[in-house]
Amino acid sequence: MAERSIPVDLFNPGQVFACLGFLEAAEVLLGDAEGGFDWSDEANVCFHLRARGDADPVRAVLQFLAAAEVRKCLPSGSADLTPVPVDGDEEDDDEGGDAGHTDDTDIVDAFPCKRPDATALPLRLRTATREILLSHWADGSSRNDFKLYSGNRTAQHIARNMLKGTRKKPGKKQTVGDVQTLGVAALWEARSNDLADSPFGVVTTIGGSFNFDARSACTGLSEGFNPDKQKKAKNIAGITASPVVQILAPVAMEHARPKQSRDWAVGYSAWGWIVPPILARAVLGGADLGLPTRKFRFELAHAGKNKIVTCAQRRKPIDDK
Repeated sequence: MAERSIPVDLFNPGQVFACLGFLEAAEVLLGDAEGGFDWSDEANVCFHLRARGDADPVRAVLQFLAAAEVRKCLPSGSADLTPVPVDGDEEDDDEGGDAGHTDDTDIVDAFPCKRPDATALPLRLRTATREILLSHWADGSSRNDFKLYSGNRTAQHIARNMLKGTRKKPGKKQTVGDVQTLGVAALWEARSNDLADSPFGVVTTIGGSFNFDARSACTGLSEGFNPDKQKKAKNIAGITASPVVQILAPVAMEHARPKQSRDWAVGYSAWGWIVPPILARAVLGGADLGLPTRKFRFELAHAGKNKIVTCAQRRKPIDDK
């Protein structure tokens, strides 16, 4: 077993979710994965991750993300979906809409909901040897799907931007536009050691995201402006957050969900022992398995129709009322 520890802010819900995402991804890529939080040093809380073999599990997950292509899934026998333009409030750059049957689409027999939504299709992050499914926003069960993004942006477009970054429209005498935002792939190429040592600490300007990193909410609120309006006015390039958090938190949501009340309060728990994914999923949502836990609560903020994760506080478990 190889083991690594990474720093984590337990008060940033997206980072806690992304730790479970690391655990889930390491299970798929390496097998026999286990993980848990260590808060014995209050000033340096960390997440321990270990998995089968000699490979560094943190590096293995980051290398996979940097190399993965993003493919959307449609149910077998479905008709082409009408292409969806990217929401102008979020992205006005390179790729435009990405719905329909194209060479980046997989036709699947099993589909999580009855009717596919062009903006919320399941995704596969795929390399030549492995793939990881992202589909919580398409959950057709009785569970809360915990879909935070809204508008005309598609899940595939967001995921691709988090992994590959974005470019501006080509200018005169340009065939490729200038880099606008960086994704995991560019950060891994330029700062692999920094990213491996502190995956959530390496932040960059990003555009529209899955809205899991609380730092993107804190930036807008603390400065007293609307990032989307300022971006339109060309005053700022965007908001600063971690693309690793933004892509790994949805990996965690595939099999686990935080507990949400009707007043937009959300509760989650961090666990203090090294456990396999099947136990970590339950504890994250508030299940009492006899493990040492720390429980937190945060409020979902709203920006238009988007829901945004905010910084949390230590709390008792919330109820369903």
